[in-house]
Amino acid sequence: MNHAGENTDGLAAHDWAGEAGTRWLAQLDRFESMIAPVGDALLAQAAYAAGERVVDIGCGGGWTTRRIGVAVGDTGSALGLDISADLVAAAADRARQAALANIRFEQGDAASFMPGDAPFDRLFSRFGTMFFHDPYAAFANMRAMLRGGGRLDIAVWAPAAENPWTMSVMGAIGEHIDLPPPQPRAPGPFALGEQDYLAELLQSAGFSDIEIDTWLGDQRIGGPGSDPESAARFVLDGMHIGDLVRPAGEEVRAAVHQSLVDIFERHCDQNGVRMGAKAWLVRART
Repeated sequence: MNHAGENTDGLAAHDWAGEAGTRWLAQLDRFESMIAPVGDALLAQAAYAAGERVVDIGCGGGWTTRRIGVAVGDTGSALGLDISADLVAAAADRARQAALANIRFEQGDAASFMPGDAPFDRLFSRFGTMFFHDPYAAFANMRAMLRGGGRLDIAVWAPAAENPWTMSVMGAIGEHIDLPPPQPRAPGPFALGEQDYLAELLQSAGFSDIEIDTWLGDQRIGGPGSDPESAARFVLDGMHIGDLVRPAGEEVRAAVHQSLVDIFERHCDQNGVRMGAKAWLVRART
């Protein structure tokens, strides 16, 4: 999932419980397909085995939870945890359609909520751990979800400056409105981009054997198959970045939309709008 500071990156946890979660749900398949390559890489790193019990933090529509459920088999289980009731309901419905009986979903804030069936063998999160107001307390709570000798696997975005897709989008918006300055480490997609800070959070929570690997790849803006027009609409209607543009009025929005289209046209191929992206794949032990 992609889950307060008053900055260009920030989203509060309660936003995901409300408007942000609703917006993600409205664009669920496009969001899921856009970040699927990172999810695939993190699942490959985690290499789940039959019989393991896994909690998936910030599970969104449950795409990763369903994949985990298949990997751990009937003797294992997966719990998808998300703060958005709407997303939890959608995830549970999709799991029923997939006839996966070994997974379930629960609403809760991973910063403080403790599932009744904790501790788990493994903890997984694709872009669901960057939005905590108090990350030290949140990571300590997630550590408590794991048994001794358990393992964490999470994906977080590298710094915004190292993500061409983000810099291009923000550059297009900045041509038309004044953007607030970024606040390092504030809750938002890039809050955990500093590797030293990320390692410190994990160590403070009681994790060890911390490894941080680099994922480099393509981000298909709006998902595979999006053309420049639909990708621009997705950014402005589906992503939190659109909130920065909306107060400026329809004329400015139209100008931003065109600037985005112009950028995306330069990065479009037969499979959609393709722009470079960078994330950290993290593993650690309890």
